[in-house]
Amino acid sequence: MSAVLALDYAGVAVFAATGALAASRKQLDIVGFVFLAAVTGIGGGTFRDLVLDQPVFWVLNPAYVLVCAAVALIVYGTAHLMESRYRVLLWLDCIGLAAFAAMGAAKGLAASGSATIAIITGMLTATFGGVLRDLLAGEPSVLLRPEIYLSAAMAGAAAYTLADAGGLPQLLSLAAAFAIAFIIRGGALLFGWKLPRYKPRAGRDVGSGK
Repeated sequence: MSAVLALDYAGVAVFAATGALAASRKQLDIVGFVFLAAVTGIGGGTFRDLVLDQPVFWVLNPAYVLVCAAVALIVYGTAHLMESRYRVLLWLDCIGLAAFAAMGAAKGLAASGSATIAIITGMLTATFGGVLRDLLAGEPSVLLRPEIYLSAAMAGAAAYTLADAGGLPQLLSLAAAFAIAFIIRGGALLFGWKLPRYKPRAGRDVGSGK
């Protein structure tokens, strides 16, 4: 199994777990668990493949859907053992974001040869599943949390493209991308790292002529 494929399965499984945890917070039935796990696990990659005009990965290999279903069943039976399910969800989301930022950039670069496209597909793969999860579960979106999120995915994807351009082996490029995204997002969760936010200001007084 290649490094990209292994990271792909790992990312799907971790993100699927966050979807199942969201289902547990909403006290859904087992079908709801599987649905949210699948949407979260394969949502980002689906969007990436559609943007790249490639066959959707889980249609070519339905094992990804089975991984999501298996993870959903495991979480269904064990979620009650977790002390803070939302905190676990955030940290699993952090791991999934890091994995998918790296893997999404690798797939985008392989498909297009463009560093810009690779960074965009890394960001899309890393964030879109979580956005769908929060939307369907009626949870506050991770995109709206004050600490760094999108920037972590962008940094991880950029790290992959730079490492690849520097001639590093793919496994090291993936590891570097994962580490950068995980450290930034993990630091944001632990220490509240955030970028300067927009602050509204009074508009220009049209009547003053200035």
